[in-house]
Amino acid sequence: MARPVTLFTGQWADLPLTELAAMAADWGYDGLELACWGDHFDVEQGAESKSYCDDRHALLDKHGLKCWAISHHLAGQLVCDNIDDRHYAFAPESVAGKPDAARAWAVETMKKTAKAAANMGLQTVNGFTGSSIWPLLYSFPPCAPDQIDQGFKDFAAAWKPILDVFNENAVKFALEVHPTEIAFDIASAQRALAALDHHPAFGFNYDPSHLGYQGVDYVKFIRTFSDRIFHCHMKDVWWAHGDGTVGVFGGHTDFGDPRRYWDFRSLGHGDVRFEDIIVALNDIGYQGPLSVEWEDSRMDRCHGAREACEFVKRVDFKPSDIAFDGQFDK
Repeated sequence: MARPVTLFTGQWADLPLTELAAMAADWGYDGLELACWGDHFDVEQGAESKSYCDDRHALLDKHGLKCWAISHHLAGQLVCDNIDDRHYAFAPESVAGKPDAARAWAVETMKKTAKAAANMGLQTVNGFTGSSIWPLLYSFPPCAPDQIDQGFKDFAAAWKPILDVFNENAVKFALEVHPTEIAFDIASAQRALAALDHHPAFGFNYDPSHLGYQGVDYVKFIRTFSDRIFHCHMKDVWWAHGDGTVGVFGGHTDFGDPRRYWDFRSLGHGDVRFEDIIVALNDIGYQGPLSVEWEDSRMDRCHGAREACEFVKRVDFKPSDIAFDGQFDK
């Protein structure tokens, strides 16, 4: 096995960490990517208390597990989104109905997340950035070019102070490139980096499942951002599997609806070419965790999580440390 295999706990936040850790160890995982919701990781305590972070590690260590990253998608989403009633579930009740207060809470929380990661002895925080211009993606009346420009300027203005705190704490922020975020494909990821003047603390949590169904070359993404891949999600998706009534935009259907053009699948059951991904990760020298983000409406999640762990360990391999034909020189 070339890299540790972890499980992202975001989709398991209904379970207490003590219970999930025991399950993950039984399934064969090497560690957990802790979500900053549920009882899995408390950012406030983590930023203020090294002993709290030590206790999190001790809980994992009891089951033979480690932690290489924490993730705070929920707070990050509020930093740049146009906040509406959907967002308040991600924030304290005290800011409900107050978009400016909710955004201010999100900004401060992301700064605290950097400090909490440092107290955990970690180098990576994964998450979302939100985007004020995502609703303009396919707009009529057509949006003016300066609206998009302003969206990237607003993103940079909001995130540069956050990223400065990350830099001060020797922690990287890894955006999960994803529809609804400021970066959702290769072109927008390049533009986001440029808007931030290539801030050293900003990079990407690579996840092929959000790229493939769009028609984005998810292997090219790795090679394009070889020095900015700070973390890697292993997640599968299939596309072109519907009945022709729903397109790539989803048709306002729910996940699991058989009419959908695309849907997330458990690892090995979709259309992502994971061997190509492993080759590219080896080529760029990525040695971080391969973190399973498990989502599949068609499968029991415990069965899927165990199977996914086995799949990743089977598909991963170390790069060669010799020239395969070097023995002919002997």
